[in-house]
Amino acid sequence: MGRSTGASVTWGQALAWRMGRQLLDPVGSESVAGVVRRLGAVLSMDESLAELAVRTRRRTSRPGELAAALARGEVVKAFAFRGSMHYLSPEEGGIYLALRSAGRQWELPSWVEYYGLTPSEWPDFRAAVRAALSDGPLTIAELGRAVSGQRAYRHLQPVFEEGAGTLIKPLTWQGDMSFGPPRDGAHTFQRLDRNPRWQGIPDLDEAGPRAVTAYFRTYGPATLDHVHYWLGSGLSAGRARLRTWFSELGDRLVAVDVEGTLAYVVREDVDALEATLPSEAVRFLPGHDQWVIGPGTKDVRVTPASRRDLMTRKANPVIVGGVVCGTWVLKGDQLTVTWLDRRQRPDEALEREAARLADLLGPTLHLRLTS
Repeated sequence: MGRSTGASVTWGQALAWRMGRQLLDPVGSESVAGVVRRLGAVLSMDESLAELAVRTRRRTSRPGELAAALARGEVVKAFAFRGSMHYLSPEEGGIYLALRSAGRQWELPSWVEYYGLTPSEWPDFRAAVRAALSDGPLTIAELGRAVSGQRAYRHLQPVFEEGAGTLIKPLTWQGDMSFGPPRDGAHTFQRLDRNPRWQGIPDLDEAGPRAVTAYFRTYGPATLDHVHYWLGSGLSAGRARLRTWFSELGDRLVAVDVEGTLAYVVREDVDALEATLPSEAVRFLPGHDQWVIGPGTKDVRVTPASRRDLMTRKANPVIVGGVVCGTWVLKGDQLTVTWLDRRQRPDEALEREAARLADLLGPTLHLRLTS
């Protein structure tokens, strides 16, 4: 376990340091790929929210830049946390896919029975998929026709006709393919190893400590429960593995006291954490932003319990100093902010952030404040 240095900080300091690490205060100058790499993963179930999550962390940005980065291979998209589509870094994303593959879902008896593929047949199936994608991206329907055209996989034709569902997820976990640019509104898939930036999927024992360290560097100070939530519940990495990796990091991690809570950061970040002053920065974030999802909506220091249901249902959070204090909704050019906190509403700061949001989204917004 990490050793204590006797460091003690407030939650205001802790959240302010985390805002800095997540490029929210101050807003960062990283590239699109740099933002994705810093966050570890960006949920991509709703592309408009994913793009805003990246753009709000950049001093200058333009519409469509996340999709353009995907097309250039600067970011990749795969099934990752909680079985959902996420943008990942081609340099670092493999560590999360290694953890997601650790459960070896394709070897479960229920999987074998349903798909008619034994564990010994799985490598050949993976090779068939890679071969089908060798000439470029394919939609699920096209991939299904190519693969089920082989006698060994003819029985999978109905599975592909229904969208393939769970069958294709491990193919992204194991690095055989990733999402390509959409075509006529349909998802496509492409070989991941054709991306020159792709660093592959490391061995699990290497990936685990790297993933734990990355979490503390972006989402710390954090507890072991936070790690279990992010990498355990999120990627099914396994509690025993996570404890082992946490222990193996040893002195690399440092325990700090955050108003009575024992939390951890990476050793080289302690001085910066202690020197950080609490933030009063106001930020309008998209629903399911990593700021909220990274520590989990049960973390009352970020999401007070009375606001958890809103965040779970993908409401757009208004944060002040890192704490969810309200929500915002945009309809046409009407931006409505609903204030939910007991503290005095910072109207001037809300107006400044509304202007920043207008710069990102384009229209002239008319701000309406409600309590």
